[in-house]
Amino acid sequence: MTPARGKEPPPDAMTFAEVMQELERNARPEALEGMAKYGINIESALGVSIPNLRKIAKTAGLDHALAKELWKTGIHDARILASMVEDPARVTEALMERWVKKFDSWDLCDQCCLNLFRKTPFAWKKAFEWAGREEEFVKRASFALMATLAVHDKETGAARFEEFLHVIEKASLDERNYVMKAVNWALRQIGKRDRRLNASAIRQARRIEKLDSTAAKWIATDALRELESAKVKDKLKR
Repeated sequence: MTPARGKEPPPDAMTFAEVMQELERNARPEALEGMAKYGINIESALGVSIPNLRKIAKTAGLDHALAKELWKTGIHDARILASMVEDPARVTEALMERWVKKFDSWDLCDQCCLNLFRKTPFAWKKAFEWAGREEEFVKRASFALMATLAVHDKETGAARFEEFLHVIEKASLDERNYVMKAVNWALRQIGKRDRRLNASAIRQARRIEKLDSTAAKWIATDALRELESAKVKDKLKR
């Protein structure tokens, strides 16, 4: 199914050139070293902060054509901004596949899932589908989608989120850092959604904990520490 056409940008919308000028104006070369220490790929980055990217996106509004041009630049910050200004109603599965194959940093992956992919009609399908892919950041995108859907999808029932837990257990054997951390993130977010899912996630974590894998044991131990905490239990009671 192709999503319905979104709204066209207003006549006074920012041009591509104006947006690029704003990105250059907000560039922070001095921040790049710190970003690299957190595992962010800074090869094509300008160092624009996420709050400043959101300010630019708010001014630009949703603009499919602008998002396309920003993505084509290959600039790290411009691609994150593209995920903020792209219209979810104009996103196709083909676009998602083109973008996900270009993910080269965990923050670009997570921002695209949070800002855009989770809002599309294909979010659930891709969350399951990408979990079976071998590319590190494509696979990470699967679990970033699960995590962001657990937080933001208020309409889907617990039973469907429980289907993610079996996928999470299988992926917990993947020792790659960026996959491992996303699997943990998804497990924790699902387990904090409601009391039923908290109990389900804890049971799944106990099974994962018994697997003969360093990654699985870390994922389970870290998730259980939060999911069984008094803070989470009290919040779910309320």
